[in-house]
Parts: sequence; C-alpha cells; structure tokens
Amino acid sequence: MFIVDPPLSRTKMNRAADSRPDFTHRQGQYLAFIHAYTLVNGCPPAEADMMRFFRVTPPTVHQMVLSLERAGLISRQPGVPRSIAVLLERSALPELNRPHTQPVKTTGTRY
Repeated sequence: MFIVDPPLSRTKMNRAADSRPDFTHRQGQYLAFIHAYTLVNGCPPAEADMMRFFRVTPPTVHQMVLSLERAGLISRQPGVPRSIAVLLERSALPELNRPHTQPVKTTGTRY
C-alpha cells in the first residue's frame, strides 16, 4: 500500500514557485534596518533604536518585533538585551529607505 501526501494547496504551490519571503513592506523595512544596524554597529539594535529611526511609539516597535518573531523572520533570546537576529539571507531583504521626515520650518524676517 502506498502512502500519498495530500496535494499541495494553491498558496503552498505558489510559495514554492515564487521564493519571495512573506512579509509586508513595513516588516521588510524593519528587517533591513536590523540587518544594517548590526553590520554598522556590531550588535543588534535595541527597540529604542528602532523607535528613533522609524519615529514610532514603543508599543508599535514591540508589536513589530513580536510579529516578526512569530512569522519566523527573526529570533531573539528572552531576557537578553540586543539579541535580535535576522533569519533571512541578505539577498531576500529589501533596500532600507529612510522614513519620510518632516520639513524643517524656520522663521526669518522678510524684506
């Protein structure tokens, strides 16, 4: 008797043929930042570093880290600071874009 695996679902077949990782644009930016920060500084970023770069609140960064970990895109050690590690190849990461900044407002006298 032969044991046959169930047929692959359409999403699994597309995922196998289309080897792109499954993450959103924003998640990709966080992954690219973590990778770049680690290369430049020699250690992974703290959540405060991501908060400053992306100009978001602490709960926003923490929820993103948790969602990246649940998706299997990063790993971290509980209770160990700066232990985030990206689990993807560099070629799978998008290019890091600087977040949009507010224009600088200056006041001056007009003549």
